[in-house]
Amino acid sequence: MNTADDQARQLIDAVNDAMKAPTAYRDDTPVPAVGDAPPVAQPETRRVPTWATGIAVASIGIGAGAVGIGCAVWLAAKGLAAITLTGVLAALSPFVGLAVLALAIGAAIARAGRASTTNVYKGSVSVTNKTEISSTARGLFARNRNQVRGVR
Repeated sequence: MNTADDQARQLIDAVNDAMKAPTAYRDDTPVPAVGDAPPVAQPETRRVPTWATGIAVASIGIGAGAVGIGCAVWLAAKGLAAITLTGVLAALSPFVGLAVLALAIGAAIARAGRASTTNVYKGSVSVTNKTEISSTARGLFARNRNQVRGVR
């Protein structure tokens, strides 16, 4: 039991000693307008957030990937340039076929969208020109209660 009391007393004394020392100092001496001042150490205390580090690493990865894709396209173009016109046409014919197929599908959809339907109705029509509308709106929170008379 005495050991715990001694340790607690030492801890309390250490905290009290630390609290006696000043934690701030204000220098009120005037600063010279021009003069030589000794260099002062200015340690780096900034920290880079985790999200910023992640974005930087992702940017480097994306850039490296883009360079790889660019090299692959360059090599493919160089290979296509080395073959004859017949070879180029043979290599590009599947893409041309897909483009023609997409064009045909688009034209069919456009033609189907242009189709119109005309409805013809037969029967008697009654026209009423005497339509009377009375509207009542009162109060702060008004509700319209429209009453239409004369329409059947």
